[in-house]
Amino acid sequence: MLEATSCGGIVIFRGKILLLYKKFHNKYEGWVLPKGTVEEGEEHRETALREVREETGAKCKIVKYVGKSHYSFEVPEGMASKNVYWYLMRAESFFSKPQREEYFLDSGYYKYHEAYHLLKFANEKKILEQAYFEYQELRRERLWVRVG
Repeated sequence: MLEATSCGGIVIFRGKILLLYKKFHNKYEGWVLPKGTVEEGEEHRETALREVREETGAKCKIVKYVGKSHYSFEVPEGMASKNVYWYLMRAESFFSKPQREEYFLDSGYYKYHEAYHLLKFANEKKILEQAYFEYQELRRERLWVRVG
């Protein structure tokens, strides 16, 4: 089995969550959170920030690590096992621009309940729940604006 590691972000600006819409050759279609592969010599935090910036154009700061998701999928060589490390991030603005080279056709910020229902994968819904809970706790404690 092939092993892969990615890192990504649950990006929030003014209470809304940044999502990407991907359509790949009629094989895959749906809303996802921004994430991507760790490059050689790169720390997980660096990967998460770089991938969010590349895929969405959003300038962000990491607030905190929120957890890891795991899934397996088929590739031509057999099965692949992937771990994704997720970070709660605060965006500087509502700006986003989907990376067309990666087959992202749209991006935008959505209210929590909209984002939750738009997301294609259960593991991303679960990490969104966790991250949004953390976000709400930070807001309740008046720490969200001071982070980063």
